[in-house]
Formats: sequence, C-alpha cells, structure tokens
Amino acid sequence: MRTIKVNFVQIVTTILFTGISLHAQMPEMPNDHSSSDAQHEHMPMNGVAANFPQMGRAQKTPGTTLFTLEDAQKLANEFNPTLREAVARINRAKARQLQAGLYPNPSVGYTADEIRGGSTAGGKQGFFLRQTIITGGKLANNRNVLSKEVTISELEAEQQRLRVEIAIRTGFMRVLAGQELLDSRRELARIEQDYASTERLLGNSGQADETEILQAEISARRQKLATHVQENALLERWRVLAAVIGKPDLPVAVVSGDLQTGWPELNEEQIVTKIASESPAARIALAAASRAEAEILQAKRAAVPDIELRGGLQYNNEPLGSVPPHAVGWEGLADVGVQIPIFNRNQGGVAAAQAESERANLEQQRVFLALRRRTTSVLDRYTDARLMAVEYREELLPRARKAYSLMNEKYGQMLASYPRVIEMQRKLFELQCEYIQSLETVWNTGIALEGFLLTDGLENPARPDEIDPVRELDLPVPDPVLSVEP
Repeated sequence: MRTIKVNFVQIVTTILFTGISLHAQMPEMPNDHSSSDAQHEHMPMNGVAANFPQMGRAQKTPGTTLFTLEDAQKLANEFNPTLREAVARINRAKARQLQAGLYPNPSVGYTADEIRGGSTAGGKQGFFLRQTIITGGKLANNRNVLSKEVTISELEAEQQRLRVEIAIRTGFMRVLAGQELLDSRRELARIEQDYASTERLLGNSGQADETEILQAEISARRQKLATHVQENALLERWRVLAAVIGKPDLPVAVVSGDLQTGWPELNEEQIVTKIASESPAARIALAAASRAEAEILQAKRAAVPDIELRGGLQYNNEPLGSVPPHAVGWEGLADVGVQIPIFNRNQGGVAAAQAESERANLEQQRVFLALRRRTTSVLDRYTDARLMAVEYREELLPRARKAYSLMNEKYGQMLASYPRVIEMQRKLFELQCEYIQSLETVWNTGIALEGFLLTDGLENPARPDEIDPVRELDLPVPDPVLSVEP
C-alpha cells in the first residue's frame, strides 16, 4: 500500500506542476493566496525547463553602457586626490632640498664711532659688509640629507600610485562579485517562492500539513530578505569604489568582467620573500635608514665653526693739523672671526643622530618581519580560497548540475515529485553562491599579494618625517550572506 500511495502523490504533483518554467530572471512573486487554477493557466504541459546558474547574466542586459576596469582606473588617475597630494609632497621635498643648499645672505649696514657735535670736528662714519663663510661642507651635507627625503617622497608617491591601482582593482572585482551574487540570490528567492507555492497546493490536496506550508513560507521570506540585503551590499560596494575613484556621485552602473578566468597567478614560495624585500614599504624603510646615516655626518660637521667676515669703509673727520686743516678721510675696516668649539661640539646632536640611525636600522628589520607576517596570513587565505574555487568548479557544481538534471528527468517521467526538483535546484544555486564568494576571495587576496598588500586607495601619503611604511592592511572580505535552510 505504501508504494501505491507514493505513486499517487507523484502523479498528482506532476499533474499540478508539470511545465513550470524556471526562467533566468526572477519573475514577479505570486500572491500567497493565488489559486492553483491561476497558476495552471501559465503551465505548459510539455515538461519542466531546467534552469542552471549562469555567470555574467547582468552584463547581457545592463540597460546602460558597461563600466570597465579601464574606465575606473582612468577616472581614478584624474580624480583621486591622494595621487596629486603625493606629487605635492615631492615638490615640497625638492623645495626644501633647494633651500638647504643656499648660501646665507650677506649683511650690509651703517657704522659710526666717536660721533660728536659742536664746533669741534671729528668722529667716524661709514658702511660695512658682513658675510658668513660656511665651512666643513655643511651645505653639501644638508643637500644630501634632503635628497634622501626627496627619494622617500618619490617612493611614497610610487607606493600611493600602486595603492590606488590595487584599491580600484579590488573594489571593481567586489562589485562584479556582488552582481553575480545578487543574480543567484534572486534565483534562490524565486525558487523558494515556487517551493512555498508548491507546498500550499499540496496542502490543498491533503499532501502537506500546515507546518510544512509555514516552513516553506518562512524560507521564501528569508530568501527574499537575503536578496534585499545583497542589493544593499552591492550598492555599498559601488559607493566604496566611487569614493576611491574620487567621484562619489558616480552613477551606479553594471560592471564588465569575468570572475572565473584570469585569476592572479602567484608563486607561493617566492611571494613572501618578494613582498618583504621588494615592496615600496621595504624600499622606503631602506631609504629612511640611509637618511639617518647621512644625518650622523651632518651632526658631526655642525661642530666645525663657520668664519665671520666683516669689511667696509668709514670717513674719519679728525683733523690732521695741517694748514689749511684737512680731515683724515676714508679708512678701511676689516674683521675676521671664528667660533672656538670648546664647550659645544654638538655632542648631543651627534648622539641623537646615532640613536636615530640605530632606530632606523631596527625599523627596517621590523618592516621586513611585519611584511612577511602579513603576507603569510593573506597567502593562506588565497590558497584556501583558490582550493575551494577549483573544488566547486570542477567537482561540486558539476555533480549538483547532474543531480538536478536527473531529478528533473525523473519528474518528467513521473518518477519524482516536484518538491524534489526544487530541492535539487535550490542546492545547486546555493553552491553557486558559495562558489562566487570563493572566487571573490581569490581575487581580493590575489590582487593584494600582487600589489604588495597595498589596498587602501584613500590612505594619506605620509610625509618623509612621519613615515610608517607598513600601513594597516585594508583587505575586504566577502559580505555575509543570509543562509536559508529549507
């Protein structure tokens, strides 16, 4: 008797639901109180059309011109303020270098001595010229120290350019992944709605009780909520991308790309060493250590005294006692002075420069170790995500597609119930969502590793005297997606 009952349920279910076409785009949700007769009107009786997940569906009917990664990079080069700020810092460093190498200006003034009035003539009046002669190569040392700052500023600008480029690529791929997730979430919402409708019709025929109907309706509403959450997440991702570009009012558009091809290809054995030794952060730390060495020599030469020269002419009005009387007339004056470094030989300045040099060398080691640690962490995420993406693409999704196809065929032969078909289709699209999330992580982590972990395109380029070469890693993670259990 049990076999007869099962066959009867399959036959009834097939008669009620044969021909439900599962379209790629989410249709209008049917009203909870719609009758089975109204649904029957739109059900062709020639079998069920299988609906499989598809990537890039939103790009086929975008409604507007597709937004490409090249478009985003071009706009960022024009509007991102940090790039121009980095150039301004280079100009500032070059101006400081120029100023540090300029010779001090001479002084000119009036001099007078033994000035007196009345009928008795006398006194001296004239002018002088004073000049400081810089010794010990101090000006050259100043230029050398400031040239290191120019180098650091140029490295910082290179780092910022790379940071913006990586942030744009990461943000663009996040939007692309958000598009794909939204499409799959909409399909899942439609599937859950079909399942809820099926349970209501089975309830009308006595094949499902009220608890099963309510559970199906809860799943449908939760999946609809998940779709709305994904819509908001996609909008947030677009706004982040627009902000990094430098145009927060950039109209929302459909982006063009392919998550499944062109993954970042990395040599896992070499990438850690490469980032730790060749990244702009490591090069900036090395340049900072070189600047600290130059500051030691600058501090030592500061104790070499400069020469003060003073020369001029003055007119002496003292009478010579001749007849007729004549004044002494023009006289020259000259002073040469030098400071004797007895008490102050810039001992403190030299010691401070040596301590700073030691700190800069230790900072270079810190940067090297910090980059290795961060690279290892991100590389682990990249490796796991790539393993998952390959497993989903080559093993899980093909099996889910086959299971769904076989169940669909059985349903067409009246060997399986329609809820079983929906169950297989739901599982297929859930795996598709997980696959897209793994692809997003592959891209995010891979791009970050290719870009030396520079991910924040709005990070402020530091001044040479305020450098922290290793910035806080701003690596986005996939947005949590509301899970829906059948």
